[in-house]
Amino acid sequence: MGPTNMSYLNPKTVTLIGIPGLEHVQFWIGFPFFGMFLVALLGNILLIIISTERSLHQPMYIFLAVLAATDLGLCIAIGPKMLAIFWLGSCLMAFDVCLTQLFFIHALQGMESGILLAMAFDRYVAICDPLRHTSILTPFFLVLVLLVVAIRATVLVGILPILLKRLHLFHSVVIAHSYCEHMAVVKLAAEDVHINKSFGLFVAFAILGFDMIFVFISYVLIFQAVFSLSQKEAQVKAFSTCTAHIIVFLEFYILAFFSFFSHRFGQVLPYAHILLSTLYLLVPPALNPIVYGMKTKEIRRRVGHIFILKPDMQQ
Repeated sequence: MGPTNMSYLNPKTVTLIGIPGLEHVQFWIGFPFFGMFLVALLGNILLIIISTERSLHQPMYIFLAVLAATDLGLCIAIGPKMLAIFWLGSCLMAFDVCLTQLFFIHALQGMESGILLAMAFDRYVAICDPLRHTSILTPFFLVLVLLVVAIRATVLVGILPILLKRLHLFHSVVIAHSYCEHMAVVKLAAEDVHINKSFGLFVAFAILGFDMIFVFISYVLIFQAVFSLSQKEAQVKAFSTCTAHIIVFLEFYILAFFSFFSHRFGQVLPYAHILLSTLYLLVPPALNPIVYGMKTKEIRRRVGHIFILKPDMQQ
């Protein structure tokens, strides 16, 4: 039986409407999002530049540079098209381009989660087994960890658009979102999508769920080691090395939790999930450079060297 008048067979384009229910104020909503986008771009580029200095070639700064590159990729993947929708009404997107954006957004999310886990492991070794830190986190180990993180996200997320391509009949081509994401596209299908939904849930738990559990375990062990120190000053010093990481972990996973949780209320407040999921992608890239800049002495010093001339250079 062929498609009905309200069905679309192998659509070539989709329409992104932005934030459903708030279309009349999207133009103004675009300005704070543009602000976050700009802060994220400039901040993460600066972090990458600082972290590439030879004196900072340590595991923490290498992971930080990769995290900044991942955040930069997320901003580029979501920002330009979202602002074009808000400000220019450019809502059309080729279906294959939509799947490509979907892949990069979810793959970069998965990579960021994996990098945060790697950073938690780095802090665990640095505090719980400091004498073996350099022997465990060797350059080969760092490269291996980053390859595993990238391959895991690429392979698992790469299957999502492949499964979507096997769908041919859609009841709509209008995506109630400001960017292409997996479940938003799956909801358009007029075919059986149990495999798509099940595998999407599996990917979320295999990456975010797995990483969240092991980050939590790492910090339980870290706190045990910190509080077992006899001197108060040693406790404060050890804990201060984790402060920036803890803030970044919390902002990423708390926003992820609320973004996923808001799916359940999408029918009641259709714009709540869109706003939360967009903030989930833009807030961490914008805040991460600020958090690490404020909490990491070496980064603050490098920023000062870049933007503030020394007294002898002013003469």
